[in-house]
Amino acid sequence: MNCPLTRAEYDIFVAELVKAERIALREFEADIASGVRAGPDKFFESCLPVEIIAERGLESLAYGPMRAVGLRDPHTGRRPYAVVQLRQDNLAGSLYNLVGFQTNLTFSEQQRVLRLIPGLAHARFARYGMLHRNTFINSPRTLLPTLQAQQRADIFFAGQITGVEGYMGNVATGLMAGINAARLLAGEELLTLPATTMLGALCWYVTHADPDNFQPMKANFGLLPALERAANGRDGGKRERFGAYAARSVNDLGVYLSASQFEAVDNGGGSNRITGALKQAAAPAAA
Repeated sequence: MNCPLTRAEYDIFVAELVKAERIALREFEADIASGVRAGPDKFFESCLPVEIIAERGLESLAYGPMRAVGLRDPHTGRRPYAVVQLRQDNLAGSLYNLVGFQTNLTFSEQQRVLRLIPGLAHARFARYGMLHRNTFINSPRTLLPTLQAQQRADIFFAGQITGVEGYMGNVATGLMAGINAARLLAGEELLTLPATTMLGALCWYVTHADPDNFQPMKANFGLLPALERAANGRDGGKRERFGAYAARSVNDLGVYLSASQFEAVDNGGGSNRITGALKQAAAPAAA
């Protein structure tokens, strides 16, 4: 569900958002307005409060979380100047959240300002936005590309605590850590996927980024090595380029797994060295 804004509605909304009262920050939060290089405490740019983004310039929200891409008014054919996306938050469809609208405004100001959004003038607020702390380790100084701790090979990390953002990335690193933990238990060589695959690139990023300015990262094509240029020197369109990234990834993954003689855990009740080792480890000790 989308709430479109005209230019005039957008300007009013941004003006009121910037001057709205905020909850006082504690000392360790005070540099948030400066972004990710704000002293020893770093902040993830993709999760900045909307009022901080708005302070960076009148158009910042229109080219950020309120960007109206691919949306047209079906009655007029016109594209709105900005848009607020509402995402269904429960099965009944009675709760919606505002996508990308992290905020540190006081609760009363959230009601006042957010009701300026077209369609939300009479909205009821089930929960208010609040800042939260995203805790993550300094993975470049802590982890190996196999997601093992550098100081303890039998300890694996995965998900948000490693500095990976996004549901799919967190699930994928959990799968990678789980496979490697099983292979370690079975005495198998651990996997480090090619950096041309998205999962391999994520694991490479969190273990090889600059440790002094390490920031969380979500899956994106910018993590992958550049493609070789076509013979005619043209890169093609976005769809063609992304397709080439995917094809290279699948090919490189197949080559890597074949060379690694990777043996998957049997899901059909069969037996192999990994499942055997796991079953043995899970069996109760003899009396």
